[in-house]
Amino acid sequence: MDLNKDIIRIENLELLAKQVVEGFITGLHKSPYHGFSVEFAEHRQYNTGESTRNIDWKLYARTGRLYVKRFEEETNLRCQLLLDVSSSMYYPNQSENKIKYGIVAAASIMHMLRKQRDAVGLTLFHDEIIDHIPAKSSASHHLQLLTRLTNVYDETTVQRETDVTMVLHEIAERIHKRSLVVIFSDMFDSGNEAALFDALQHLKFNKHEVILFHIMDHKSELNFEFEDRPYTFEDIETGDRVKLFPSEVKENYQKELTSFYTSLKNKCTQYKIDFVECDIQKPMDQILLPFLTKRHKMRA
Repeated sequence: MDLNKDIIRIENLELLAKQVVEGFITGLHKSPYHGFSVEFAEHRQYNTGESTRNIDWKLYARTGRLYVKRFEEETNLRCQLLLDVSSSMYYPNQSENKIKYGIVAAASIMHMLRKQRDAVGLTLFHDEIIDHIPAKSSASHHLQLLTRLTNVYDETTVQRETDVTMVLHEIAERIHKRSLVVIFSDMFDSGNEAALFDALQHLKFNKHEVILFHIMDHKSELNFEFEDRPYTFEDIETGDRVKLFPSEVKENYQKELTSFYTSLKNKCTQYKIDFVECDIQKPMDQILLPFLTKRHKMRA
């Protein structure tokens, strides 16, 4: 084991996450969301009629808005990040795929949480939980999470199926304190829809707030955009192969996929779970803004 190389790998992921977050925050200040950034995590909006004693007048001078300083017990947040590491997440190729997008997204959220002294944990899963690190807020704990994510980042594709249903039930039982549960997955579950919906409901029944980031390569996986020539399609999780022209199956493929994800989004709405569609070809803002919005709502 080369310790220096391992340290460099971990620092590279931390630096990348920092750059993603700083770029995102800079963009917020240039957008209609100006003033809505992590600097307000230690504040909440002033409510008419309450004491003015804790108003941050310096912040009012900069923003023209009234914010009240929070006390320490008001600001603590617990967040458990769930990352799907099944084979399908290694699509479409080794250099640019869903798993790497999810890892950078998770590291970026960790960076934001660390700046606010929030507790964050990490769960890696496929058809079972392979690593579960409960939420903490220490510097050594943050390093542990970065190390684990870095190791996954460097992995090559292995044949692992997905069972999101089982994992969500187990996580609902393992996390005893109310938390924000953030899921990064393509949701290619090996079980049935009803069981998956029951698992999502289990998390909400246990009083957790949930964001599901549905990570896909929209061009090929959702829109099924391929040249009209023979392809050999392989199920990454099972190894099954079939040779065909994309045009022969495109209509049915999109119909089935649309039906499933429409049902999934509707159930998430019903259970008050945030469902966010994420395309790996697009910037990380599509993840960070919904996360930051959810975080502020929980602390309001």
